[in-house]
Amino acid sequence: MGSEITYNRIAMLRAERGITRRQLADALGVHYQTVGYLERGEFSPSLHLALRICGYFEVPVEVVFSLEPFPRLGAETRPA
Repeated sequence: MGSEITYNRIAMLRAERGITRRQLADALGVHYQTVGYLERGEFSPSLHLALRICGYFEVPVEVVFSLEPFPRLGAETRPA
């Protein structure tokens, strides 16, 4: 199997809630740079960390993580 990429919406969720990488990292018990690596797709979280991230944001796993790229916001057609 080729490179295994896990796409995520961590940066979007963090921005929506107005929290910094450091605040999220502190809540998760990880280094703030880890959050940056996750957001940029340079690091895939363990299942345990992924579930903790989803728990923090109180959303299902599929809202945060995907094996396929998420559609860009505004990519779908909007009603006039």
